[in-house]
Amino acid sequence: MIRPSLPGTAGPAARPSVAPGIAPSDPVGFLHSVETGAAGDGPGMRFVFFMAGCPLRCQYCHNPDTWKLKAGRRIDLDEAIAEVAPYRGFLRLAGGVTVSGGEPMTQPEFVGALLARLHDELRLHTALDTTGFLGRNVADDWFDPVDLVMLDIKHADPAAYRRITGCDLQPTLDFARRMVRLGVPMWIRYVLVPGLTDDDADIARLAGFLADLGPLVHQVDVLPYHRLGVQKWAALGRPYPLGDTPTPTRADIDAAVAIFRSHGLTAR
Repeated sequence: MIRPSLPGTAGPAARPSVAPGIAPSDPVGFLHSVETGAAGDGPGMRFVFFMAGCPLRCQYCHNPDTWKLKAGRRIDLDEAIAEVAPYRGFLRLAGGVTVSGGEPMTQPEFVGALLARLHDELRLHTALDTTGFLGRNVADDWFDPVDLVMLDIKHADPAAYRRITGCDLQPTLDFARRMVRLGVPMWIRYVLVPGLTDDDADIARLAGFLADLGPLVHQVDVLPYHRLGVQKWAALGRPYPLGDTPTPTRADIDAAVAIFRSHGLTAR
């Protein structure tokens, strides 16, 4: 199986146009939104599908309006492909398509079929932005059209992870090991939240786990916590859990990056 690490270097390997295990009839998905020129959601410039639905309830979530599946816009595969098709020439040269959320694996049938059509029909580099929490619900061949997994790991400690997300950490760690077994490259995303995810020992614990996964962990992105979602929590009538938690300083970010690099990882 050929999985180019960057778009434009080699075309995706040919695969069937319908994802394995997907019925020929088109499934229907629920789409929160799209972004046509994203620069931080995978290699190069990306078209991003933000799917609705997520089982996690992260304390710092900046899109709580994606939590409910049917809060999104109903869309079929042809409509989804029609949205990205006008950009395919540019995207083949400059980037690709990322399927994000919410948690895209909340809709495995639709997302699996969408990834297959993006990969085979449009010949685009594909990335899946996920927590991996629901990965056990799909077979290995579901990942055949996925060129890159962007795996969001919230914390290295199981108890802290549950406090932050309301869910268990172990499925995410199992998912990372599974991607190694399947040969899928990964970018790891880690949100740095002062007083919550910035403890040096916790970061080192995660760095050790990632280093043990080997070279398929291509890079670690340390993402600074921000408060851009506070107004969305208020609009939904939900109290914002982190109160006056500040954004991390440049020095805080650099210190976290240095810990990941000290374990031999590429981090930024």
